[in-house]
Amino acid sequence: QLVESGGGLVQPGGSLRLSCAQPGGAFSAYDMAWYRQAPGNQRELVASITISEGTDYADSVKGRFAISRDNAKKTLYLQMLNLKAEDTAVYYCNRPLRPLRWGQGTQVTVSS
Repeated sequence: QLVESGGGLVQPGGSLRLSCAQPGGAFSAYDMAWYRQAPGNQRELVASITISEGTDYADSVKGRFAISRDNAKKTLYLQMLNLKAEDTAVYYCNRPLRPLRWGQGTQVTVSS
């Protein structure tokens, strides 16, 4: 249902662009969000985007991350700039309301 990709190993200050595809769903009809979970921590909301493309961000990523969506491609994106070690986590996408089964996520590791 949800397929995340684009993670990897990057140095501090680097950038990555994550993608989340939902090939079989009514993607455009729902708000979407990115979440992340670091080892030993609970999953946290990183960024969200409404069906009208209003966006909201966790304070820790404001000014560095940008969420966007392409309804024609049924794909959600997260552009991440100026990455920090504390951004290291597995990143997931899902609907904030009526969530789908969680995908496997994509690992982002920020390290020198």
